[in-house]
Amino acid sequence: MEKDNTIELRGSVWMTVGGENFGGHGRIALLASLADCGSITKAAKATGMSYKAAWDAIDTMNTLAGEPLVERLTGGRGGGGTRLTARGQQLVENFRLIEREHRRFIDQLGQQAPALADDCLLLRRISMKTSARNQFAGKVMRVKTGAVNDEVELEIPGGERIVAIVTHESTETLGLVVGAEAFALVKASSIILMGEDSDVRLSARNRLRGIISRIQEGAVNSEVVIGLPGGGVIAAIITNESLYSLGFSVGGSATAIFKASSVIVGVPA
Repeated sequence: MEKDNTIELRGSVWMTVGGENFGGHGRIALLASLADCGSITKAAKATGMSYKAAWDAIDTMNTLAGEPLVERLTGGRGGGGTRLTARGQQLVENFRLIEREHRRFIDQLGQQAPALADDCLLLRRISMKTSARNQFAGKVMRVKTGAVNDEVELEIPGGERIVAIVTHESTETLGLVVGAEAFALVKASSIILMGEDSDVRLSARNRLRGIISRIQEGAVNSEVVIGLPGGGVIAAIITNESLYSLGFSVGGSATAIFKASSVIVGVPA
């Protein structure tokens, strides 16, 4: 049988008074059942409570409400019983109205559940704090296992690939398998920049080419930010002397190069 992976939202309503738990669906169901049958014994049985638990719940609600929601009846042909006060009846009616509105809200929100799941993952990534200037979200496309270290290849938006070298233990601990969501962190100081016409051959595995979108010059070093085809950016810290000698300027092309051993791989918590 094919597994149903549909994402659905669920929720419930409960009330508090002064930080104390007043009750939710279960206690309101007890009150409603009591209104129908007029017997605490029958109401408790109908809602799956013991007789003592039912009375304890009612006493708690009466106390927190500041006025009786349930009152005892004595004497009469039936030998007494219990019933809801006018305030208790009003509470049951209002809670049912709130539950209907809450259910309608959850249903509407549930229609957007798949998109919400993606956004929750995005928000977790955005809120992540790290000293690494460059953060890339991606998906594991290949894992090459070694005796000590593994080579993990991530695909980032735009179709570019980032290769990282991690220990085999980290691969297993993080669950880095093909198709898994992961992110790559690279310090700006670990990146080497090359100009448009460079024919230098290097052993570094990672090369991301793009257009320079921003240059922030400092007293000694400069930060060069390159816009990538997939919409992301990569930043590098280089000396001002290198900036001038390579002729970098906003709008020009540049290639960011970094070693696979300079990449830190993580997964969403």
